[in-house]
Amino acid sequence: MKINQFKIEKLISKLCPNGVKIFELGEVLDYEQPTKYIVSSIEYNDIYKTPVLTAGQGFVLGYTDENNGLYQASKDSPVIIFDDFTTSFHWVDFEFKVKSSAIKMLRPKKNIKIDFRFIYFAMKCINYTPKDHARHWISQYSKFKIPIPPLVIQEEIVKILNSFTELEAELEAELEAELEARKKQYEYYRDEMLCFKNNVEYKTLGEISKIQRGASPRPIQKYITTDEDGVPWIKIGDTASGSKYVTNTAEKITKEGALKSRILKKGDFIMSNSMSYGRPYILNIEGAIHDGWASISNFQEELIPDFLYHYLSSSIVQKYWNSKINSSSVSNLNSDIIKTLKIPVPPFKEQKRIVSILDKFDTLVNDISIGLPAELKARRKQYEYYRNKLLTFKEYAN
Repeated sequence: MKINQFKIEKLISKLCPNGVKIFELGEVLDYEQPTKYIVSSIEYNDIYKTPVLTAGQGFVLGYTDENNGLYQASKDSPVIIFDDFTTSFHWVDFEFKVKSSAIKMLRPKKNIKIDFRFIYFAMKCINYTPKDHARHWISQYSKFKIPIPPLVIQEEIVKILNSFTELEAELEAELEAELEARKKQYEYYRDEMLCFKNNVEYKTLGEISKIQRGASPRPIQKYITTDEDGVPWIKIGDTASGSKYVTNTAEKITKEGALKSRILKKGDFIMSNSMSYGRPYILNIEGAIHDGWASISNFQEELIPDFLYHYLSSSIVQKYWNSKINSSSVSNLNSDIIKTLKIPVPPFKEQKRIVSILDKFDTLVNDISIGLPAELKARRKQYEYYRNKLLTFKEYAN
């Protein structure tokens, strides 16, 4: 790394001692709308060949058998897919279709000499978090400025960052494999602790709590507000991977809209009732939920919230949800199914003991401030530090 960086410093001293020119992204990149590349059916299957992409964290949503309207990306002709709402993006060098009309395809303009991969790395240095639900490429993002050094310097930086990215990916893969093994060990131990025999009373969730489905005021855009006294509007996107709690929301709805929805209080549970159904979250805020959520409340006389969380997260319960949905004509986790779940109700003292043990395991597996998650985070920060350092240039002054 030091040798390559010294080489770059020599090139900068020789080729651009007075600084480099700064360009807006829109000056070096063209964009294309995704209309003709949007997948028609969401009946995905791993046996199919064509990936369906999103520019968000999920990236590959699934695979489709549709073979028309493919975006023709390749190793020699890559593209950046860009989410116009969230501004997240990915480098793609294979054929694909897209799920969302919000995605823009970015490629370099034909009249400028750049290393496209250099632009991709430079975009990674842009620190921008959208605060509104609007399209951002034309209005904001394309106006961000990046340094464009001579092509030979761009290519040298790309070589370094590519090799660093490959090394980073290998190290992360090893850490993630070890983390996954620990998660499986933790899940096994959790299920063993929560698999009570005949010495504990079981009750149905419907007996000891209030189960409700969310509701959506329509059209929802009519009720979205930026007012401070708006009611938090809780969506799937407001949940964080590995998190137990919902702590804030990206959007709010008016009080009028909340009255047409389902208002929950802090400490209530929510679960997605379709697609990735059954994942529980505890509300750390008051808010309103749409009809893609089910809620669980009024259980505190029988259950400690953390005990309920661990039990609902267990494979015991996930297997139960799967058996109910796969053996019936319904395709989602409705309130009637949730009410039938039998749940152990040990004494509060025993619930607290179990929670104390499982919380420690959960922290070791998921807390980003310690253990393997912390090491993963540290490696990513190290990479970002070197990337940002390599991509920092003095601006050319006329």
